[in-house]
Amino acid sequence: MTKLSTILKSLAKIAAVSSILAPVAAFALTPDLSPEQKDRVRADKVPEAVAAIPKDYKFVQDGVLTVATVPWQLPLVDYASDTKTPIGNETDIAQIIADSLGLKLDLHPIAWPDWPLGLTSGKFDAVISNVTVTEERKEKFDFSTYRQDVLGFYVKKDSPIKSITEPKDVAGLKVIVGSGTNQEQILLNWVKQNKDAGLADTEIQYYDDQAVRHLAIESGRADADLEPNSAEAFLAEQNGKTRLVGLVNGGWPLTAEIAVATKKGSGLADAITAALNAQIKNGNYGKVLARWGLTSEGIESSRTNPPGLPKS
Repeated sequence: MTKLSTILKSLAKIAAVSSILAPVAAFALTPDLSPEQKDRVRADKVPEAVAAIPKDYKFVQDGVLTVATVPWQLPLVDYASDTKTPIGNETDIAQIIADSLGLKLDLHPIAWPDWPLGLTSGKFDAVISNVTVTEERKEKFDFSTYRQDVLGFYVKKDSPIKSITEPKDVAGLKVIVGSGTNQEQILLNWVKQNKDAGLADTEIQYYDDQAVRHLAIESGRADADLEPNSAEAFLAEQNGKTRLVGLVNGGWPLTAEIAVATKKGSGLADAITAALNAQIKNGNYGKVLARWGLTSEGIESSRTNPPGLPKS
């Protein structure tokens, strides 16, 4: 767990990663790593959102919104200084949704591969953890959008790689990507395009452990890492060992959004979408994004089940 003093020192030196790339988020200079999260944005009950909850919907716990999230890396989700309480942008989004629906919030930290089965089996009401809307996922889940999906290619600080912005740029490289993620889908599509064009193959690497993934880049075992930009930009500013060489907005060249996932046909998505739109309108949503340096990834309105990334 990174100590607060280390984070504050590094965040104080924040600057643009590269002037030739699209803007990245400017992070808060005083992140609250306490489990109490006293500065967390709270919201009032939203009558229209409450009214949108289906009369026959049964919450996992009466009067409680049970939300699964994957502690991974700030500013999205990680553990607080007590090493057990999830904090970050995703948990704050969960809080204003629960408040809007007049419910208490119960956060459940899980591993990324566990969220689809956990949601369909009824272990929790929703998943809020940087889940991208895809057409394949829409077959099993409903979605309420709350943030743009921006991905970034990161390399070792002194890497000779200057830019990765299109398929040919990954030809012949060793690239890390998360299994079962939309960025994996994008990378696999790029590799296929390169193969069809007769270009060199790309070695795709997978790591379950975040520390091992970072070590692979820093040691040169991998050339680049394709991850959610917000988290990697945050880390790059902390340790100064990696740098951004290219942004992928959504599914390149398609756009995509991050969304709250709920069980297909449960009807809860419309209530969550109404809650999010109310918080966008009253400014609380903007405060949540600003608190974690994600203002540049904000959306103007939440949508239920919008077009997602196509099947590969």
